[in-house]
Amino acid sequence: MIHMTTENAARTADIEAIHQVVAAVEASQQAKDPDAFLSLFHPDALWTTGGGKVLIGLDAISEFTRAVLPGASWDGQVSYTVTHLQFLRPDVAAVKVSQLYRSADGPGDEGVPTYVMTKDDDGRWLLTVCQNTQVPKEA
Repeated sequence: MIHMTTENAARTADIEAIHQVVAAVEASQQAKDPDAFLSLFHPDALWTTGGGKVLIGLDAISEFTRAVLPGASWDGQVSYTVTHLQFLRPDVAAVKVSQLYRSADGPGDEGVPTYVMTKDDDGRWLLTVCQNTQVPKEA
């Protein structure tokens, strides 16, 4: 029998919560739902889009997201998978994600976002500093 300490249980809960945030990013992108997506951000978040646009603060992220997400031209499935998670402090985690868009024709665009997430005073993990990097298609 494995004995789990309170510290281990808390870390396990944090890991699960971080995975749930990434799953919520996936669900909000799949649904093209800006409100669900924006609810995952820290108010002072910094977001760099796959195209290199730097968005500082939730207002700027919101303006951009509301302009592009509902009318996104892709159809099909999108998946976001945590590929690496590293705690920088107990309340700060660096999360590497694999992002893949699939259409009826097969795999589409691919990305490798990095999320720095922080644990809020209420215990929620929030996206705080994010870099969405597109993987170039091979010629």
